[in-house]
Amino acid sequence: MNPIILLVDDNEEILDFIEQDLNDKYAVLRATDGQEALAALKENAVQLIVCDVMMPVMDGFEFCRRLKTNVEHSHIPVILLTARNTLQSKIEGLELGADAYIEKPFSPEYLRAQIANLLANRAKIREYFASSPLVHVKSMAHTKADELFLEQLNEIIHANLEDTELDVEKLSQLLHMSKASLYRKIKSISDLTPNELINITRLKRAAELLLTGTYKIYEVSDMVGFASQTNFGRNFLKQFGMTPSEYAKK
Repeated sequence: MNPIILLVDDNEEILDFIEQDLNDKYAVLRATDGQEALAALKENAVQLIVCDVMMPVMDGFEFCRRLKTNVEHSHIPVILLTARNTLQSKIEGLELGADAYIEKPFSPEYLRAQIANLLANRAKIREYFASSPLVHVKSMAHTKADELFLEQLNEIIHANLEDTELDVEKLSQLLHMSKASLYRKIKSISDLTPNELINITRLKRAAELLLTGTYKIYEVSDMVGFASQTNFGRNFLKQFGMTPSEYAKK
């Protein structure tokens, strides 16, 4: 499926113009003010937002502020569009958490390049986290709200590592979030399902334990919640490209 881009602007002509330019590579949603955009985010797993600054009801700055302080949506990159080209205006947008700032009139090619660059950089960070045994989950945080969420998530998974039945349902209860909200948040930040993230967290903790040289592989397997050493070894090899014994030697 193509990444979902949310366009927010009160000018229908600009919405039409941007949508026509993007809809060959992206699934495009539209909103005419910040309030309408927040409502759209509750129903859709949006990967990036292009938002005008000057709008009625709720302008782009207020929308960006609310977005970046809301734990469910704070991970979504935002490109602000504006005809206000003052330095102070740019600083205000970036301080509110905007990831890029483009002045009107703008080149469609430049907007496309910014979108592609932001999405590609996020993808690289996710891949690095998943493939590197000792990289912390916080490496995927792009806002303070994301960092706090990922810290809490990591702590709860670690506190329940020995529970072989730990899954998204138990995790959502422990985090006091709905299953749907938790699934969407984790998937958007990491491109992993909650169960995949739990599995990788188990394997990363196993890597830490193996490095100490204190435990045998079957002991580590039990400590991180795998039902069998064979299953643990197979998962470790698939995730990190080496067996637990090879990693411990390395």
